[in-house]
Amino acid sequence: MTRYDKRVQALAIGLSALAGYVDAIGFIELGGFFVSFMSGNSTRLGVGLIEQSHDAVVAAGLIAVFVAGVIAGSLAGRFAKAHRRPVVLILVAALLLVAALGDGAGVTQVAIGAMVLAMGAENAVFEHDGEMHIGLTYMTGTLVKFGQRAAAAFTGGPRFAWASYGLLWSGLVAGAVAGAASYSWLGLASLWIAAGMAATFAIIARTL
Repeated sequence: MTRYDKRVQALAIGLSALAGYVDAIGFIELGGFFVSFMSGNSTRLGVGLIEQSHDAVVAAGLIAVFVAGVIAGSLAGRFAKAHRRPVVLILVAALLLVAALGDGAGVTQVAIGAMVLAMGAENAVFEHDGEMHIGLTYMTGTLVKFGQRAAAAFTGGPRFAWASYGLLWSGLVAGAVAGAASYSWLGLASLWIAAGMAATFAIIARTL
């Protein structure tokens, strides 16, 4: 995160907010499953297997679709080369549009599937040499880096290197708050807003 300039960091924070927004909508709609946070779904898979619950099937399906989204995003980025960020974000926007249209058509499964694909694909925005440099849909690693940079600041290291990681986490939380509020008013129709956000970020990414 700290290797990027402030404009790119701001884009990453915005994309983290988008992930939080979509994940909150999916979490409420699915009754406690996630569309972007696969660690949580992996835990639910493990518990469901022991309890012989249908939850294991749901969690496994979400994980598989998410991985497919990551693959799609990575392939789109590789083909786009220097235009990776805007092209991947156009893919994300298109998938969120499909999700919104799926809800409008009354096909909730399509809406959920497209949401999960979009969140998987979003992680490819900051991929470089096959590695994700900034995780946008999961925050465990970000909080670890926040703590490490804070510890370094206490022992004579850079004083504010922790701040960008804190802002990235805060972006996801703020997005989740907005997503939960939007869902309470609009239900899955909130995905139209998400698609618009992703398209806007694609335009911004093209200018960077």
